[in-house]
Amino acid sequence: MSPLDPYSGTEPRGWERSDRPPALPWPDREVEPWSPRQSGTDLSAVPQAPPRPPVRRHDGSPDGPYDPRVVGRPFADDDAPTSQLPPVRDDDAPTAQLTPVRDDTVPAPPFTPARDDGAARQADADPPEPPPGRRPPGRRRASAERPATGQPSTGRAGRNLPAAIGVGLGLGALVLVPLFFFLPGFLAVLAGAIGVGIWEMARAVRRSGARPPLVPLLAGGVLTIGLAWFAGPDALSLGLLVTVLGTMIWRLGDGPAGFQRDITAATLIAVYVPFLGGFAALLAAAPGDGPLRVLVTVVGVVLSDTGGYAAGANFGRHPMAPRISPKKSWEGFAGSVVAAAVGSALLIWLLFDVAPWWGALFGVAVSVAAVLGDLAESMIKRDLGVKDMSNLLPGHGGLMDRLDSILFAVPTAYLLLAVLVPVVG
Repeated sequence: MSPLDPYSGTEPRGWERSDRPPALPWPDREVEPWSPRQSGTDLSAVPQAPPRPPVRRHDGSPDGPYDPRVVGRPFADDDAPTSQLPPVRDDDAPTAQLTPVRDDTVPAPPFTPARDDGAARQADADPPEPPPGRRPPGRRRASAERPATGQPSTGRAGRNLPAAIGVGLGLGALVLVPLFFFLPGFLAVLAGAIGVGIWEMARAVRRSGARPPLVPLLAGGVLTIGLAWFAGPDALSLGLLVTVLGTMIWRLGDGPAGFQRDITAATLIAVYVPFLGGFAALLAAAPGDGPLRVLVTVVGVVLSDTGGYAAGANFGRHPMAPRISPKKSWEGFAGSVVAAAVGSALLIWLLFDVAPWWGALFGVAVSVAAVLGDLAESMIKRDLGVKDMSNLLPGHGGLMDRLDSILFAVPTAYLLLAVLVPVVG
């Protein structure tokens, strides 16, 4: 007969056992240790660990107690008295009765007491009060002795309006003072503005991967302005041709990679900035009344921008070109046209003795050209993914953000004034 399996006996399992501890696996005729009648003590009230199931001995018999502390040694003899056996810890005893061993050499991690979720939310909603005599971190409170810190006011266009007005007045003085008191100084201001505009455009188009040569563009732009000032409209076209050819030759030194892309960007910059800006030099170089021609053009553009801003900010409801310039509205465009028409009619009638309706026509044309120039630059910036061409002017962005309207307006003004107001002498 094969030996019995110690784990498949008829003894009930731990969860099926009764409260009374089972009899010992060996017979004892004198006394049964677990009998409360013999000992006089109610041992059922004391929690006792059930004995482990019998384990096969080393000699093959399934009987006999198992000593887990002795590994590789014979099991305890069946006939040995229980008092001679060392106490065996039962693994089924609850772990809370065991004293944990702690290594004093390893610092214990800091204990973070758990808190209720309701208390946590209450603590987050009501931060602790700061100690008396000290203010909490953050914005300081205003008082009679310490007024609140003033914040820069911004207009509805999202810009710093006081800074924009101050910079606009400074630019106007920079243009008008040399225009009426030292005309060659106006040429220097114009050449410098064209150079800054070329630099901003070349810097902006680099975001698209194009690398237009900056040196030939700057040299060609100044040359174009000078030729228009001293030699007239034909020299202006010649300056554009020289600028484009010089850029192509300069670009040959960088190899064929991206040549077409770079030349296309350079041609756009040469036409957009120095060629269109050269018409301002043609206006100022007109004999006799050149400064007045520049004045009426600049005033027409300023009136168009101001009227469009006022009407669009207060009455703008219908977007004009939402995919190009979301803040422009048809109401603002109407305000631009009306303001430029009224102001130009009065100014041209006073300065050139031209009928007011011709002056109104001049104002309408200049306003339309200025709005188209603004939209054209907005399309370029949106295609390049930039908000402003640079941060050169506080409240305005870059210089090209102020020249965009003027660059389209000066060729229109030059053509109309050449028809309406013939050149003197």
